[in-house]
Amino acid sequence: MKESEVIKQAYAMPLTSPAFPKGPYRFNEREYLVITYRTDAEKLRALVPEPLQIDPQNPIVKYEFMKMPDSTGFGDYTESGQVIPVTFQGRKGGYSHCMFLNDDPPIAGGRELWGFPKKLANPSLKTETDCLVGTLDYGSVRVATASMGYKHDQGDMAAVRASLAAPNFLLKIIPHVDGTPRICELVEYYLEDIDLKWAFTGPSSLTLNSHALAPVGELPVLDILSAAHFKADLTLGLGKVVHDYLAK
Repeated sequence: MKESEVIKQAYAMPLTSPAFPKGPYRFNEREYLVITYRTDAEKLRALVPEPLQIDPQNPIVKYEFMKMPDSTGFGDYTESGQVIPVTFQGRKGGYSHCMFLNDDPPIAGGRELWGFPKKLANPSLKTETDCLVGTLDYGSVRVATASMGYKHDQGDMAAVRASLAAPNFLLKIIPHVDGTPRICELVEYYLEDIDLKWAFTGPSSLTLNSHALAPVGELPVLDILSAAHFKADLTLGLGKVVHDYLAK
């Protein structure tokens, strides 16, 4: 293979059989369960990288479960993790702290393209009679359990739509061949072409357990503030670099 052909063909690894396809990446019938809770301010501050800022008076975490049955190029999978409300240069958005999912292409694509902090695990989101239940297992260990009364009350559609349209931030890290960081960047991206279908709220609970490699329990649940269950079609937009940690 000629050098010119390598350059033309190289957008992901492996070269001749990439782990994920080129976008755009459209998600249909994406279902969310989001539990918003208050946590320890000092522990939150220690995990969010500058120049992102948290509100120390309002240390909030959103624990999310996402069921994605129809995802362009990625297939059918479920994801779970923590998103932290932050501000960057006056813009309010969310910082993805950790993500766990059960499908290899979106793990590879998410990490290589955007810098999503994705790891392999086994999340689940399903309805059990009158209750929506989200769980996250890392191997044989139950790491997180969330529950919400199924569609008890109408949710605030405008608030949910605004949260989906807000900027999102990621810390993208790719090492050099000698193990030092080759890329260390703050990435901003947006969800696009959002079609919010419905939104509900209801009574909820969230339990996080300690785990060495899935440390969601490092941000303890002190007080549950709200719960949201909603479904939307949307496109995952590509990102842009807004801060380079290695720039001189």
